[in-house]
Amino acid sequence: MILLDTHVVLWSRIADHRIGPRCRRLVEQGLRGATLAASAISFWEVAMLQEKGRIDLTRDVRAWRTRLLQDGLIEIPVDGDIAIRANELTGFHADPADRLIVATALGGHTLVTADVRILSWTGRLRRVDARR
Repeated sequence: MILLDTHVVLWSRIADHRIGPRCRRLVEQGLRGATLAASAISFWEVAMLQEKGRIDLTRDVRAWRTRLLQDGLIEIPVDGDIAIRANELTGFHADPADRLIVATALGGHTLVTADVRILSWTGRLRRVDARR
């Protein structure tokens, strides 16, 4: 399963120039093969960004999420195992949403992100740089 970091979910929906060609192919293949996912925490992050005026989805977050799910994105819920794994990340920064997303990816997924703190983390995470 390919897990998209929150910013990559946003970028993929607006054809942002920061997404590299490899990432764009992964997103398209993932949607076709029903292997593209996002953590439920990403929807919380997007709702917070919308509320703070840092992004404008031009629609309500709930409708945006519904559309993504209808288009084939799989939502991975945050459960107790993910929460515990997030707490156990050694040498990882303190951002709780990033910790939950990385902990979700450690459940057997490949994380697509452009976050340099995640990309440079020395943990055993499978990751792809979204800018490539």
